[in-house]
Amino acid sequence: MERRIERIIRILNKRYKIKLRREKPFRVLVGTILSQRTKDKVTWPTNEKLFRFVKKPEGFLKLSEKEIVKLIKPVGFYNQKAKRIKELSKILVEKYNSMVPSTREELMQLPGVGGKTADCVLCFGFNDPVIPVDTHVAVIAKRWHLTKQKNPEKIREDLHEIFKGKKRLVINHLLVEFGKEFCTARFPKCRICPVLKLCPYESKNL
Repeated sequence: MERRIERIIRILNKRYKIKLRREKPFRVLVGTILSQRTKDKVTWPTNEKLFRFVKKPEGFLKLSEKEIVKLIKPVGFYNQKAKRIKELSKILVEKYNSMVPSTREELMQLPGVGGKTADCVLCFGFNDPVIPVDTHVAVIAKRWHLTKQKNPEKIREDLHEIFKGKKRLVINHLLVEFGKEFCTARFPKCRICPVLKLCPYESKNL
């Protein structure tokens, strides 16, 4: 299995040419909260617009929740997300001197931050070798027989056993891009998949 997965990753690396770059942790944190139950094509333009107006936690404390809502529409659940952004900004200012904490445990104590969001901040904000498990990662990991688990935390554990060190940094990027283009959750495009011959998925869409 290890050789097969290594070959798949090499093929996907050549296709997507992921360039690792470190973003500001606070920007990753807010962006990942905005992305919850919202499509990327809505999330990231919204995050870009938002950070043209507000760049630090202190900036959000000067805004009302209604003002934040205006800046983050049309992301889903914008009222709830505006409240969370305001709450976590207050905590960051008061408890962490406006800095984003760099441990998973501390991140998961912030409002609206679960395991995936914490791992996104660690991976993309601090370059820590962890694998954020979103829908794309979970679906593809199961299709490739890398895990039998349904719980994202258990899937994360299994993936961390397979991928070590800095190799983890590209896995979310690769699987998200691959999931968008070919290995979609409902109707995978197996006929044109670049790794079809290496894929062990039993229910290929052929």
